[in-house]
Amino acid sequence: MAILTGSCRFGLWYVHVTWQDDLVYRVRFARTGLPGPVPDEVVRYCAGRPADLSSFRSIATEGDSTFARIYRAVRAVPRGETVTYGEIARRVGTAPRAVGSAMAKNPTPLVVPCHRVVAKTGLGGFSPDVTIKEALLAIERRERVGGVNR
Repeated sequence: MAILTGSCRFGLWYVHVTWQDDLVYRVRFARTGLPGPVPDEVVRYCAGRPADLSSFRSIATEGDSTFARIYRAVRAVPRGETVTYGEIARRVGTAPRAVGSAMAKNPTPLVVPCHRVVAKTGLGGFSPDVTIKEALLAIERRERVGGVNR
């Protein structure tokens, strides 16, 4: 099967996804959309409906690099919960700055839910706009409060 690229809406943003079967190569947020398909679970997630993204693999988690280990630790953070950069660093045996660097370079946000990693004193950053991080966390909190935690 060919590698596919498409986008779906997420509020004022579009989520571009490059994927093949269950492997996601890239996810990014942009102001303009791209024609093409997006996995149904991603569309549901972006619409604020219950969706399970755990069945997708990410190219970011492959291998044994420090970043791959960080990305795997972040994937283990339950939906609707947050952890600090320092907590992930302790789990992986690295420094919080390395975790921050990995989050900034995460090629597959949503699949590797970097929005669940926060600073000790606040939200921390998110590219291209921290309001996206706030919206993603709000969706997950609503689902958790509503009794749906996938």
